[in-house]
Amino acid sequence: MEVTRTPPEMGRREGHTPTLFAAFLHFDVSFMLWVLMGALGVYIAEALSLSPAERGLAVSLPVLSGSLLRIPVGVFSDRFGAKRTGSGLLLFLFVPLSLAWLLGESLPVLLFAGLLLGAAGASFAVALPLASRWYPAQRQGMVMGIAAAGNSGTVIANLTAPRLADRIGWQDVFGVAMLPLGLTLAAFALLAREAPRELAGGRVRSGVLRQADLWWFCLFYSITFGGYVGLTSFFPLFLRAEYGLTPGTAGLLTAAVAVVGSSCRPLGGHIADRFGGVRVLTLVLLAIAGLYFGFAALPPVAIMTALAGCAFACLGLGNGAVFQLVPRRFPAEVGLATGVVGALGGVGGFLLPNLLSNAEGATGSTASGFVVLAVAAALALAALRALAANRAGWTDSWRSGRTGQVSPPRRVQMAPNWA
Repeated sequence: MEVTRTPPEMGRREGHTPTLFAAFLHFDVSFMLWVLMGALGVYIAEALSLSPAERGLAVSLPVLSGSLLRIPVGVFSDRFGAKRTGSGLLLFLFVPLSLAWLLGESLPVLLFAGLLLGAAGASFAVALPLASRWYPAQRQGMVMGIAAAGNSGTVIANLTAPRLADRIGWQDVFGVAMLPLGLTLAAFALLAREAPRELAGGRVRSGVLRQADLWWFCLFYSITFGGYVGLTSFFPLFLRAEYGLTPGTAGLLTAAVAVVGSSCRPLGGHIADRFGGVRVLTLVLLAIAGLYFGFAALPPVAIMTALAGCAFACLGLGNGAVFQLVPRRFPAEVGLATGVVGALGGVGGFLLPNLLSNAEGATGSTASGFVVLAVAAALALAALRALAANRAGWTDSWRSGRTGQVSPPRRVQMAPNWA
């Protein structure tokens, strides 16, 4: 496939604030829709008399489909442009919202609508490349953090959906959600612009999947981002089942801890820009493992909420740290790389609610599920430290191309402080 060239004078453009805002807005509203099933999970479970396993499946199925769709959407973003791909994605989301609104009285229909609604999660592979291509390497951590802070959509969903459901019914919430979706589509079409950067060719793209670093990033992101989105979807159900809280209170507490995680994502990118993504990720994974062990003790609700706030903060910092590294390792194929890493990371968000739901169904408590999550975080930490210890100059090799990655365009100056 022929590589598209851009004039040198265009290549020197660095930054476009309206596009960065459009990317944030696209991700924010899409993320709100992506976790809408989880925000309404208590209402859906009680209205349809779902078992613990069915509850876990209903709230996690959109996470799975959205995660897997990130790979083709990332390819489309690289091939056809992130703006065109993102606009089509927003248009498609009217379909599952209409299904859930008008025909969502039965579990099979609702699961199908959730499967389609998961496409909102693929916004990740649109918003991040769209923003990333406008900015130089030394600002990637902050820029990717700002764009991906759109995961604050989880806060909006958990704050507003339960209250709307109390007033108008949970099905009508899906209809109301089409209003911000339409406004976002219009704003995205007006504000977003494609960056004047080179697009990756087919040969470069195929080589990305053979790079071991890509799959290590997938593992780390499945712990950080998978933990964030999985806990966001499951936490209202958890608070209802373990502590007997009302749906509104459970949603409010979930929104409170989720906003901590979303606000920490750009902070994680900024800190990683300064001190190195590997260092930040090491501390984050250590803290996450310890906090999950704290969850397993099922302390009083006030202590549990404090632990959850700390956990969401660490998950947000970890998300920013991982995506400080990804665009620097794969600068010419950022669409596909973010799609693959986001997909496998999101699969972690699908597994988490199902793991905890099945633990509850088997033992009557989610405690054993949190122990498994703590062990998984500890193993990811061990893998990260083994990479840093056994592969000398691991991140330095990204600049020199010793890993087999095609070198980035010369005009991109790679920042030195990565590890």
